[in-house]
This record gives sequence, structure tokens and C-alpha cells, in this order.
Amino acid sequence: MIKKLYDKCIDWAGHKSANSILALISFLESFIFPIPTDAMIIPMVIAKKNSFLKIALIAIIFSVLGALVGYLIGYIFFNEVGVKIFKVFGAENANIFINRLASETGLISGILILFIAGFTPLPFKIITISSGFIHFNILFFLITCLVARGLRFFLVAYLTYKYGSAIGPLLEKKGTQWTLVITTVIIIIAGISYFGFR
Repeated sequence: MIKKLYDKCIDWAGHKSANSILALISFLESFIFPIPTDAMIIPMVIAKKNSFLKIALIAIIFSVLGALVGYLIGYIFFNEVGVKIFKVFGAENANIFINRLASETGLISGILILFIAGFTPLPFKIITISSGFIHFNILFFLITCLVARGLRFFLVAYLTYKYGSAIGPLLEKKGTQWTLVITTVIIIIAGISYFGFR
């Protein structure tokens, strides 16, 4: 089923309403949809290279709006809806993230977890719902989601614009390594900045 949805996303990228479909998928992917938004961004940018920035912005804006819905699900409808989503995407992982987000290490730890989930292939929807469940600071939640999703989708769109169809297989094979390397560097810089100014 996942493979069929993935193939469908690629087909939708060539549709006349591709921008609207991208907005919908970006929105849903932040709290329930299983296919990464990148599956539409890459073929859309290949088809419309000069629109790569617009495509990235659509994905970023609607992904953050979807993240807010995920937050509200965790905040208000956790038992009714959130638990069911966790069962689909891995309740064990959800419990780990909830404990980490609510840990005594505080705000900086939560921001880093949010950023990692938003920037890497980790299940972003689990984090958005978990953030609402523990009542994580909403302002920092939105800012972190915007930065993480912004970096990720802009990089995917820009690299596709730069390298064309070759970027698809590259991201599939090396995407995880690159995102983990970049995320590690950002975490180190954030850690140095945080502890250096205390």
C-alpha cells in the first residue's frame, strides 16, 4: 500500500493541480500521511525547474500548518485520535519521544528533538502529536518546525533544481547520511552556543 501511495505521489506531481496536491500532502504528512513530501517535491521541481522556490515554500508553509494540527491533536484529542496514530506509526517510538520531550533537560532538548524529526526521515508526525500532548511551548514549537521543515524542503528543492533527475536516487541512497551529518553539525553548534552563553 505504501508503495502504491508513493507511486501515486509521483504521478500527482505532473497533474495540473500539482501545487494544491503538494499543499495537501505537506499538510497531512505532518500528522498522519505516511509518504514524505519529498516524493512530490522532486518530480515537481524536475518538471518545473524555475519554480523550485515556490514549490519549496508551498511545502514548508503547509507542513508547518499540518504540524500545528498534530500539536492540537496531542493537546486536545490525544486519547481519541493521537493514540490511534501512534499505533499505526509505532507506539514504542512515541513513548520514547514523549519521555525525551518531557525530560528535565528542558526546552533546548525539546527543540533539538523537534528539529531532528523535522529535518531527518524520523516520523515527524509522532513528534508533533507528542509535543501537544506534553504541552510543549507553542511558540518554540512553531519556530523550530519552520526552521527544520524550511531547511529540509528548500535543500531538497534546490538540489533537485541543481542536479535534476539524478538527485532522486542520490537522496534515496545517501539522504539519511547527509541529513544526519548536517543535523549533527547543527546540534554541536547549538550545544556550544547554549553552554557557551550560560
